[in-house]
Amino acid sequence: MSLLDIKGLAVRLGANTVLHDIDLNIGRGEIVTIVGPNGSGKSTLLRAIIGAINPSAGQVRRKPDLRIGYVPQQLHIDPTLPLTVRRFLGLPRRVSAATALAALEQAGVAPLADRPMSGLSGGQFQRVLLARALLEQPELLILDEATQGLDQPGSAAFYRRIENVRARLGCAVLMVSHDLHVVMSASDRVICLNGHICCEGAPKHVASAPEYRALFGAGTQGALALYRHHHSHDHDHDHDTPEAAI
Repeated sequence: MSLLDIKGLAVRLGANTVLHDIDLNIGRGEIVTIVGPNGSGKSTLLRAIIGAINPSAGQVRRKPDLRIGYVPQQLHIDPTLPLTVRRFLGLPRRVSAATALAALEQAGVAPLADRPMSGLSGGQFQRVLLARALLEQPELLILDEATQGLDQPGSAAFYRRIENVRARLGCAVLMVSHDLHVVMSASDRVICLNGHICCEGAPKHVASAPEYRALFGAGTQGALALYRHHHSHDHDHDHDTPEAAI
């Protein structure tokens, strides 16, 4: 059974139709990345999936009692608050010390448990947000540009951690990313979004799709080269071909 099945989704915000005709299916254990230009509706789609906004049309069907972990694009915490990492993980609902430590270990930041949140680097802060998302042992982990503001090595290290989490938990991962070069080496499937799904499939197919190149430029073929350098095997979706939007 799929974890998530979306049919004919549309979202209107005020007078604007942000998304329309979205069909999307997420299966167990796969890493799916959504790419698209600014204003293409990427974050809106994630908000519709987690139930933060209601669709104007279509359906979002989740597996019954689906456990979702969510890592936001950014989170502001007042730097004057005397808030440690361990206490942060216990907000708004208290968790045991063992549960908090296990989540921090999965995120690769267990030594930071007693550090103040205000003293964390950008990469450490994002790892702590990841740990918070892992508290419930999610079946579906959703990340909204979680590496925004990180440099390339920091982004690559974060995505490697996501792959490790997927391997350990067996969860599916749905993430929005602007790191095209990393997307190609970290994803099983890529969805190119611009108000609707322009094309989707295995990374090497999407990178060569006309719709993808029209949005991101011919220079994105470098991302495909990096993908080929890092991957010597085929994904299950390699038989897919990009689908033009209707």
